[in-house]
Amino acid sequence: MNPSDADVSLEVPPYLRVYKDGTLERLAGTQVAPSGFDPQTGVVSKDIVIIPQTGVSARLYCLDKEINDPQKLPIVLYFHGGAFCISSTSDPFYHNSLNALVAEANIIVISVNYRIAPEFPLPTAYEDCWDALKWVDSQAVGNDGLEPWLKDKADFERVYLVGDSAGANIAHHMALRAESNSDLNLIKLNGIGSINPYFWSEKPIGLEVTDPIRKAMVDKWWNYVCPSDKGCDDLLINPFVDGAPSFANLACHKILVLIAEKDILRDRGKLYYEKLVNSEWKGTAEIFETEGEDHVFHIFDPNCQKAKILIKRLASFINRQ
Repeated sequence: MNPSDADVSLEVPPYLRVYKDGTLERLAGTQVAPSGFDPQTGVVSKDIVIIPQTGVSARLYCLDKEINDPQKLPIVLYFHGGAFCISSTSDPFYHNSLNALVAEANIIVISVNYRIAPEFPLPTAYEDCWDALKWVDSQAVGNDGLEPWLKDKADFERVYLVGDSAGANIAHHMALRAESNSDLNLIKLNGIGSINPYFWSEKPIGLEVTDPIRKAMVDKWWNYVCPSDKGCDDLLINPFVDGAPSFANLACHKILVLIAEKDILRDRGKLYYEKLVNSEWKGTAEIFETEGEDHVFHIFDPNCQKAKILIKRLASFINRQ
């Protein structure tokens, strides 16, 4: 018997609800697509455990025809979205969109299955993704016994951090942490692909001012996964607030920010770009807005024309020296 609405103690729409007995029901991001060969794109994927101590896994992607080719390919460490509380690397939406990206860009993707809240409260997701980045660095030594796809195919001089929504937030924090950390010795971070980045604040801007319902919804997402006295001005969600780490410390030389016209997070992406170009960071930033679309539209329909344009733009950014 399903619990009744009267038994619900907390709703975090549209992602999950919590019942009075403590039961958690996720309303999205629970479907599973198996890894393997995708005949539509020619991409093959596989799941591996990368951090045995915590059980964190990753789904690796590569064009099947490239597996035995000696050409070295760029690496994308991908962080999925889901407000830090839903979804996984096996989510069919992510699986299909990453198949499309790999087919277009001819790259190796390592999609990180970081642990999510509330079972694993923040900053667990950030720590898992940092461990994943260190794991990539450890693969660069190229010794026997390492992951064959990376040992034989990966160009560790061309590593990118790419994510959408919460994953774009993670990518930003990983690039900040990499700049001053001696744990990364062998790889070179080239850039960040920041897709509809999930940054936020207590004070509304842009679309948020005229859409208080969606503003309150996003407030609730963050306060659920990261309850703190700073609320939506916590340094993890608001990189623009006083006391946040300087953008000058980002450990890459280029960043592509992709936003969508109808996305409630749109103005945060614009602000991110503006802060990048006006900071002491020495890299180059680009921004592209997709008209008429909402948050992560390309994940939900990677075969629509606008999604194909976005994927081509991202692929070009990754492959451009």
